[in-house]
Amino acid sequence: MDRNQLQRQVALKRSSLFEQQFLDSQQFVQLEDLEDDANPNFVEEIVTLFYKDSSRLFQKIEQTMQSRPIDFGKLDDYMHQFKGSSSSIGAIKVKNECSQFKEFCLAGNAEGCFWAYQRVKQEHHTLRIQLESYFQLRKQAGLVRRF
Repeated sequence: MDRNQLQRQVALKRSSLFEQQFLDSQQFVQLEDLEDDANPNFVEEIVTLFYKDSSRLFQKIEQTMQSRPIDFGKLDDYMHQFKGSSSSIGAIKVKNECSQFKEFCLAGNAEGCFWAYQRVKQEHHTLRIQLESYFQLRKQAGLVRRF
């Protein structure tokens, strides 16, 4: 596949991330605008940091959900942090699932929290696969900046 075809694929993949509402276009474009010659992979680095931080927060959430009695205030705090991180990269679906989780926390609904957490993790995983594919295409196309 030639470079022009790869660039079109990158553009299509990027558009699909917005159209399918995996990512908020405004937030993601703001991150892309911070890329320059000195830091051409800024967005990928931020996303990598997001996923590293996510594992830490997931571990804390899971530990708190297993403790008895469940400390819903602590759960809400952890999910608030995670929701903020998700928002910072424009992860719409993840952020929305975080909001659902927080509602169950406020209601003191352990079962609701459990199921909402499963959806948070699923959206988080799906987004990761989508973004890994996007960044791989960018590398193949030799793109270091948005076009």
